[in-house]
Amino acid sequence: MAERLQKVIAQAGVASRRKAEKMITAGQVTVNGKKITELGTKVEPSDKIEVNGVPIEKETLHTYLFYKPRGVISSVKDDKGRKTVVDFFEDVPYRLYPVGRLDYDTSGLLLMTNDGELANKLMHPRNEVPKVYVAKIKGLLSPEDIRSLTHGVRIDGRKSAPAKLKILKTDEKKNTQIVQLTIHEGHYHQVKRMFEAVHHFVEKLSREKYAFLTLKSLTSGEYRELTHEEVFRLNHLAD
Repeated sequence: MAERLQKVIAQAGVASRRKAEKMITAGQVTVNGKKITELGTKVEPSDKIEVNGVPIEKETLHTYLFYKPRGVISSVKDDKGRKTVVDFFEDVPYRLYPVGRLDYDTSGLLLMTNDGELANKLMHPRNEVPKVYVAKIKGLLSPEDIRSLTHGVRIDGRKSAPAKLKILKTDEKKNTQIVQLTIHEGHYHQVKRMFEAVHHFVEKLSREKYAFLTLKSLTSGEYRELTHEEVFRLNHLAD
């Protein structure tokens, strides 16, 4: 079945669909030896596609749910030699990369995939994929703090989107709280900076849920491949 050229490039894990479109218009892509610059071009499975002279490998698409431990980089490689999420998938015969990021000292649910189109859709702000975090914070939230977090706080001059918040546990003696926060944005250090905006330091942070997916049955460092139904639901969620 014929598919758009940029979609095939994205599915091969070469680049996101948006970047693939730029490659096409820049004349970096050939189909059966002919340079293609029109974005509407469709290709057949039998067509030979090259990007910058290198044939793309049409991989089967796979997406994994990974329980990322703390002290691991959400990247394909690290110039400081630290352990990355890809290191946990050495026995998987696919070129996987993370969908978004979790901070080095944050644990929890992270998707790993070679489906560039799915990753791009899930990370696009317009799709508002919900993410549930559990944070241990220093200090006790006041009613005003809660109101600010749920309505949006200002970070670098930008107001965050409204969030859902639930206090799970309060330890008045240690002056700490365990708080569940649901957001759909994914900016740099998003959750930590939201709490910092109301003057509370995050001592520990974990992502417990991504869309409808949870860490059920997994322990830190483990992963499982998503079912066809789960991938279908993610694609539908991000359409």
